[in-house]
Amino acid sequence: MDVNLISLIEKYGNEEVCRKTLEGLKWPDGIKCPRCGSEKISHIHKRDQFDCDACRYQFSVTAGSIFHDSHLPLWKWFLTVYLMIESKKGMSANQLKRSLGVSYKTAWYLCHRIRKAIEEATGDKPKLDGIVEVDETYVGGKYDKRRKRGPYEKQPVIGLLQRDGTFEAKAIPTNGRKILVGVIKDRVCKTARVMTDEYAGYKAINKEYDHESVNHSKDEWVRGDVSTNGVENAWSLFKRSIVGAFHHVSEKHIDRYLSEFDWRFNGRNNAFLFRDTLMKLLNSPKMEFKELITKSA
Repeated sequence: MDVNLISLIEKYGNEEVCRKTLEGLKWPDGIKCPRCGSEKISHIHKRDQFDCDACRYQFSVTAGSIFHDSHLPLWKWFLTVYLMIESKKGMSANQLKRSLGVSYKTAWYLCHRIRKAIEEATGDKPKLDGIVEVDETYVGGKYDKRRKRGPYEKQPVIGLLQRDGTFEAKAIPTNGRKILVGVIKDRVCKTARVMTDEYAGYKAINKEYDHESVNHSKDEWVRGDVSTNGVENAWSLFKRSIVGAFHHVSEKHIDRYLSEFDWRFNGRNNAFLFRDTLMKLLNSPKMEFKELITKSA
């Protein structure tokens, strides 16, 4: 199911076709009752629902999923998914508002529900191995010109890139030694070669990892195969998405934006990323609007 924008509109501009597509993704071997597993199913066409002939349980393809209780047409969901995963720098809620002809609140809620599904899809990942580049940075906020070093009101984040493999990132409370070392121990195999810059916080991993660094303060960017250029390129792309598309990312939602970026970055060569993203949405539980606007993260 390789998709571009023209083929998407031609193929999925119909609500019934979108629903049939979701049914095929959710039940590739035929529709089954989610409660008892029976394959004896009747179709209630007027309500786009199914009725189990065995236990009389009624259900739909979107029930219990991130699509649940959405009044937005499915073709607009499909278009939003495509725009979010195919836009290299991401897609803002304001831009979606204009593209879909919906309110900003609807577009914002829609984006975050998709990010939630993607965030859950990136869980339970295998540890990184081989050559792993690690780099911490800051996003959002402003710099305090009165300080000689360090950001002001910026969110620290850490990124790890396995060469010829995957990138992953997460928000961290500080860029202190214990935090950085803890993330590396949690996410990187002991057999890996870890490459960082000269920041002193990384020195503590020398006893447990094959650790090499480049000294950026002395204009050293590459030494043999030692560099952090890959992870820095990923960060550069993420920061451009904030500047060019989102403009501001709150501390509360930063991990969702990072998960969206991870998913898109790691799937950049996946011809079936659109299909795979739809499957994640089908398997992700619904999200209430109040979950997004409460003060607690």
